[in-house]
Amino acid sequence: MMTRLLAGPIVLLLGAALTVVPVAQAQAAEPYTLWYDEPAPDTNQGWETRSLPIGNGAMGATVFGGVQAERLQFNDKTLWTGGPGVADYNFGNWDAPRPGALEAIRERIWKEGGISPNDVLAALGLKSDTPRHRRFGAYQSFGDLRLAFPDLPADPAGYRRDLDIARGVAGVSFTAGGVRHTREYFASAPAGVIVGRVAADRPGGVAFTARIAVPGNRSATASAKDGRLTVKGALHSNGMAYETQLQVLNEGGTRTDNPDGSVTVTGADAVVLILGTGTDYAPDYPAYKGDDPHARLTARIDGAAAQGYTRLLAAHRADHAALFDRVKLDLGGALPAVPTDDLLARYGQDPAADRALEQLFYQYGRYLLIASSRPGSLPANLQGVWNVLDAPPWQSDYHVNINLQMNYWPAEMTNLAELAQPLHAYVDGLREPGRVTAKQMYGARGWVAHHASNIFGHTGAWDHPAYFFPESGAWLSLQLYDHYRFTLDKRFLKRTAYPIMKETAQFWLDFLQNDPRDGKLVAIPSRSPEIGPTTAGASMSQQILWHLFTDLREAAEQVGDRRQVDAAAKVLAKLDPGLRIGRWGQLQEWKEDIDDPAETHRHVSHLFSVHPGRQVSPRTTPELAAAAKVSLEARTDAGTGWSKAWKINFWARLLDGDRAHKLLRDQLQTSTLANLWDTHPPFQIDGNFGATSGMTEMLLQSHLGVLDLLPALPGAWADGRVAGLRARGAHTVDLAWASGRLSEARLTSGDGGVVKLRNDAFRGEVRVTADRGRPVAFTADGDTVTFRTRPGENYRIAVITR
Repeated sequence: MMTRLLAGPIVLLLGAALTVVPVAQAQAAEPYTLWYDEPAPDTNQGWETRSLPIGNGAMGATVFGGVQAERLQFNDKTLWTGGPGVADYNFGNWDAPRPGALEAIRERIWKEGGISPNDVLAALGLKSDTPRHRRFGAYQSFGDLRLAFPDLPADPAGYRRDLDIARGVAGVSFTAGGVRHTREYFASAPAGVIVGRVAADRPGGVAFTARIAVPGNRSATASAKDGRLTVKGALHSNGMAYETQLQVLNEGGTRTDNPDGSVTVTGADAVVLILGTGTDYAPDYPAYKGDDPHARLTARIDGAAAQGYTRLLAAHRADHAALFDRVKLDLGGALPAVPTDDLLARYGQDPAADRALEQLFYQYGRYLLIASSRPGSLPANLQGVWNVLDAPPWQSDYHVNINLQMNYWPAEMTNLAELAQPLHAYVDGLREPGRVTAKQMYGARGWVAHHASNIFGHTGAWDHPAYFFPESGAWLSLQLYDHYRFTLDKRFLKRTAYPIMKETAQFWLDFLQNDPRDGKLVAIPSRSPEIGPTTAGASMSQQILWHLFTDLREAAEQVGDRRQVDAAAKVLAKLDPGLRIGRWGQLQEWKEDIDDPAETHRHVSHLFSVHPGRQVSPRTTPELAAAAKVSLEARTDAGTGWSKAWKINFWARLLDGDRAHKLLRDQLQTSTLANLWDTHPPFQIDGNFGATSGMTEMLLQSHLGVLDLLPALPGAWADGRVAGLRARGAHTVDLAWASGRLSEARLTSGDGGVVKLRNDAFRGEVRVTADRGRPVAFTADGDTVTFRTRPGENYRIAVITR
């Protein structure tokens, strides 16, 4: 392990700026900084467990921090194998019609009650490609920026590698030969590039050679001219054109363009690096192909280089802070001056340190969303925007049977609503190919998507029995309507959410069948994701559809579509709601009472109506909520990282803060890597987002139309405050509490109207005031207070103690 001191400067423009901490401040632990006293190992495992991520939505990079050999592995979300560039790509649709296939499966289910998912696969699915996913494709690593420092020692003094998530800057610093060396990296969303700066505090102390290496599954040519490295070529899989450019800007010293496409700098005071990427991908069905990236990429790099490092950094910091600083969370934590991997390893030993790690982990989820999802980019995938492999786990794709949805759970509630725009655009982009799939596979109107998709409109069938899940499109539609519920953006509702919801419902109007046993409308075939038999009316299917048609009815009322209001109401009157209490007190996973109390599967899909849904709650349906608890207890607290994260949300919605916190503790201790990435295993980012969502649900809930303040506050969080959370109804909420009791709430109303707040402290004396201390009339009823708000006005709700 390297001794901890600090070092000198070098400039690299690669994306996100890094914060360098002077020696005198090294003992003061910054509350939102991950830091380590050694580089990440230059291996795939080192990438997964210890590299530090930066990103601007479209691009991502991970910082290893090697002293003699620095590595920044980088990505562009549009670089994928597969898709229309593969001659026989067909969006997952059948190669030929299969008359009677769906009807035969339905007939068997009606007769047998449940059949093997393998039989559904044989009738409605696809055979695997050779190699598998040849047509579907996979997200790719773009390459590695490698910096070789010939004059630096292997073991310098005072080594530190860090990521300041509040500033969006990563850094490396150390001392060698009496010279302090520093490196800063940031991913600039305004400039669309990754930026780096390498510097030394002794004039002429910077010397290195920069090169870009790309994987072998593509053609590649490399060149260097005027300090600009260019590597370009095409993927072997699909011919997708790609290009990356790195501009090297030296301050002092000499810069040499080498014949092999590398650039060498010697005797510089500092060096700035500006890295950009591009492909010829375009999100346009059916070709998904645009212009060659060269001209656009060159203009972007030229524009960034013209700004200079100081302006680039200032613009990045302002852009990042405008998002990150919206929410503040203080659980009373105090970070000790130990590296983050040690802090994680010691979790559970020191309450103050534990609360600090939880605060950091919470904000890290928000940071990762800021870094991996920006308007105009593709949405965050299974690994956000970061991937080092040619064949990543699950293709690093878009699993739409929970994982993509979970990625965006924290967007609305943690005040990052605009970061969900890539999700909205992606769902809208699935409609056109999804119409073809709906018609071909089911003879239905509307659109459909199944278990997983890529960036090329894959909406059709899959080659695995677990992957039959046509409810994906309906679930995705629900998140668009929830965006409206948080923002009350009528323009978004009318132009984006409502048309998608309406077309989604068209498919289900054609797909639903009358159950001959009770006359209810059910989905058939239907399955609880990745577990059990294929049946009619599995609970999750029915619960999703209840929410779809309930939301559609509400949305239709908002836009004045009376005909659709009536149509949705008729469906709801006949729809099986998917809610039954079984023989051992559980909330049933299937319409038939066949749940196994010994089953501990990671999916707990039949509790959809607890979270993210709003059909089951201790507040409104106590018996169903009690049954949901029985099901959760049977599943146990074990599971993958994302599964634990979902269970945090479940227990928060069930108003058990201590159990929710126990799941958070389990996730940190058993499903979190040294760089605080969630692990399935392997690394899968949805667990980070799900944990941040779950922690927020512990502090504020609004899904039932009431702002429930501190509904699941655990004993471990006895004192604290949070500011900037968002609630449905376009409200912004701040909370403060002490000894487990709410002391004050502040609310800013975005749209005005009547608001109802709930907390047990409201059973006592309460005072409500507006701006400048103006008293506000309110009504109190048990644990709720209700008052009328004005758009843009601020309100203080104080609990009076005497």
